[in-house]
Amino acid sequence: MMDTVALDETGEVSEPATRRPIVPDGVVTWAEINLDAIARNVQAIKEFVGPDTALIASVKANAYGHGLRPVARVALEAGATWLAVHRVQAAIALREAGIMAPILLLGHIPPSGIRLILEHRITPTLVEAETARLISAQATHPVHVHVKVDTGMSRYGLEPEWAVDYVRDIARLPHIVVEGLFSHFASADEPNLEFAQRQWLRFQGILQAIEDAGFSIPMPHICNSAGLVTMPEAHLAAVRPGLLIYGMAPSSESVPPFPLRRALTLKSTVTKLRDLEAGSTISYGRTFTAERPMRAALIPLGYGDGYPRLISNRGYLLIHGKKAPIRGRICMDQLVVDVTEIPDVRVEDEVVAIGRQGEAEITAEEVGAWAETIHYEITTGLLPQVVRIYRHNGGYPAPAEGLEQWASYLRAV
Repeated sequence: MMDTVALDETGEVSEPATRRPIVPDGVVTWAEINLDAIARNVQAIKEFVGPDTALIASVKANAYGHGLRPVARVALEAGATWLAVHRVQAAIALREAGIMAPILLLGHIPPSGIRLILEHRITPTLVEAETARLISAQATHPVHVHVKVDTGMSRYGLEPEWAVDYVRDIARLPHIVVEGLFSHFASADEPNLEFAQRQWLRFQGILQAIEDAGFSIPMPHICNSAGLVTMPEAHLAAVRPGLLIYGMAPSSESVPPFPLRRALTLKSTVTKLRDLEAGSTISYGRTFTAERPMRAALIPLGYGDGYPRLISNRGYLLIHGKKAPIRGRICMDQLVVDVTEIPDVRVEDEVVAIGRQGEAEITAEEVGAWAETIHYEITTGLLPQVVRIYRHNGGYPAPAEGLEQWASYLRAV
């Protein structure tokens, strides 16, 4: 390793963290996750929404690729009071890590998962009568639930006209406590907020109708990251930020009025250098032909790491703070860049695919544009074999989480 620190028997750091990353032996491609940046982002969001609005930190999909457990811990320390995930196995992983904060399960619960949510005290999202009945029948303690209504996504959620009767029916069931009602904005990140306003009005109407029927909902919520910024009137009892936590705005129209700190840097290394003659072709399909003599560098980064193949012949990486264009098709585990104009490149030099190097920067938004997708998909799509290394409290503890993730990957395959 580049540096070492001692771990105690629980796996916690027992000596001060180093001030530079500890890259595990043999690792050639990794993601550095700045947990301090995530903490500051959470604090800024909390200050923006105010003390009367709870913060439900969305850590679904492995915390948008940043690492479920480390991000969850830091988000809670920084001011979040809830966590949200989509799959029950993620919620259980948090519980097994000793995280006891409320966890909202956003997705569908199959009958086989009901025992698990009850055992681990996970807050389910309900949209179906049968699921509520099964939970009630198996529960031995009060179960707080959130009901989701569809106000315009046409996705997961209860039809608005059924909301009052549904809440009335499930509130009568033993052990069921209706704690929350929520929905999700479809287009709060766009210049025209007309549809978002329609969703907001529809949600208010549903909430009022439920309250008029005699049911108090203590925790209504509708704002995702975009809505949190563009629809401050809809903050309600809680907000559910996702992308903002990781230092990225959903769109140029939904940039918050407070600074964001990007949390993820994707790095690799130069593993081989070659001098190619004019006319040489590169990679599968020979889609790139060198028009002049070219110095080529091989980088162990590919679509097997989650780096999109569609970027072939489009994007660039950073080496010595300069742009190194990608040449030829991106392969499963490696790609080739042109370093002809970058002097003194050597094997094992650091390469940045997302993030800052010197004065230059590649953002996840840029990578998404090259791949004809969104920046959400770029960070979320980073696969487990990309070891995560965490910066926390100004230093780099031993990468136990990253190594554990890598070991889990190896066991899975």
